[in-house]
Amino acid sequence: MTTLQQPLAVLDLEGVLTPEIWEAVAEHTGIDVLRRTTRDEPDIDVLFAGRVEALDAAGIKLDLILKVIEGMSPLEGAVDFLQELRSQMPVLVLSDTFEQFGRPLAAKLGQPAMLCHRLIEQDGRLAGYQLRISNQKQRAVEAFQSLNYRVAAVGDSYNDVTMLAQADIGVLFRASANVAAEYPQLPSCSSYHDLLKMIDEWIAAA
Repeated sequence: MTTLQQPLAVLDLEGVLTPEIWEAVAEHTGIDVLRRTTRDEPDIDVLFAGRVEALDAAGIKLDLILKVIEGMSPLEGAVDFLQELRSQMPVLVLSDTFEQFGRPLAAKLGQPAMLCHRLIEQDGRLAGYQLRISNQKQRAVEAFQSLNYRVAAVGDSYNDVTMLAQADIGVLFRASANVAAEYPQLPSCSSYHDLLKMIDEWIAAA
């Protein structure tokens, strides 16, 4: 009996399919520290603690953040890109954002399967978060590979690097200059057209 090895794509959410949520919140609130993302800081705990401190100091609650997210739209071309990719293979969005943030964005992307973490809310404020699993992106890719999938992974930030390195092809998409410079071994591109072409060539070479 021969086994079947199929392609599967895993994509980061923010920066790949949608704008950065916290940058949008920073724009809305005027709190510059919220502009810092996983493109700048690889430690999620450090990022979250800084965000909670800034939000608490300004008296900003979760409902305002959710209102900002409701007003966000996918990146230009993201919906068409995702539709084309989903016509070729299963696609999973793997994000280190939270379920509460991801749901309204998933609806605007055509409801792709999405795995995120979960926020802890207390009296309307962000009080903490629960990881679905540590290092979920790389471990998910490993799990799919153990099921005999060939995995294409796309991300843009420090927290995507282990996933990209584990994948059969890992691509940095519109990564910041510092991330791209630190990981020159990872192929990169800045347009959905080029990204689809890279994935198509990878499939054809199998």
